[in-house]
Amino acid sequence: MRPARHPDPLRTDTVSMPVPVIASAPKMPASLRVSMYLRCLAIQGSWNYEILVGNGVGFCVEPALRQLPGGIGGQPYRDALARQSVYFNAHPYLAALAIGALARAEVEQVAPERIERFRTALCGPLGSVGDRLVWAAWLPACSLVALLLFGAGASALAVVLGFLIVYNVGHLGLRDWALRAGWRHGLRVAIALGHPVLQHGPRYIGLVSAVLGGLALPLAVHRAIGGPAPLAPIPVGVAVVTPLLAVLLVRLQGRAEGWRVVLLLLAAFVLYSVVR
Repeated sequence: MRPARHPDPLRTDTVSMPVPVIASAPKMPASLRVSMYLRCLAIQGSWNYEILVGNGVGFCVEPALRQLPGGIGGQPYRDALARQSVYFNAHPYLAALAIGALARAEVEQVAPERIERFRTALCGPLGSVGDRLVWAAWLPACSLVALLLFGAGASALAVVLGFLIVYNVGHLGLRDWALRAGWRHGLRVAIALGHPVLQHGPRYIGLVSAVLGGLALPLAVHRAIGGPAPLAPIPVGVAVVTPLLAVLLVRLQGRAEGWRVVLLLLAAFVLYSVVR
């Protein structure tokens, strides 16, 4: 007897009715893309506890719905807008992936019941993938970049601008990619959810964050306590040794006990204080 197969949570084509394979996506007009993208920036403007970002999704998809027969005065437009303005929950940045896919499905006049099932299936994957990539990986990494700037002696304005520039380049780029990928893949948007950046990005960003933390924390503490110039030999040496020590501890996992390493470091600091 063959073992039972469990559906993949990232697959959105596991409904009873097969999803038609479309050879190529219709081209998204530049004006439509800009309009939907700008609206995505305000997707949480009507957030509420009842339908969460449902109204926001309807607001973002609306420019595409104007292409339906009859325009904004037609019944297809009204039905589609009502269908897209119900409960929806996803990460606000990756919601653009659903918006692009739903807009294409509505423009191609896919059966309403199929759109509703597809829309419901997107909530879980877009929420979990977005939280891991943005809140748990990208946001902490950008915060550490700002902390590193502070430790290096940057002004308060430079620290704030550094954080805003790095963070917004990432999240605005993610929204743009998600919108284009959603429109390109349509109901096959699970292909986009398998993108290496979404699947492996959090792990690699986490590794970079570990190095950034090792560099930023000693420099920031040194500046906060009123130490000499941040590029003096001692703080620079500490900043360089800290990430190297972190890598060494990972390598020695299972072969060196943490308390022994801490005692060794304390002995080194005491010896340095005495010699100095």
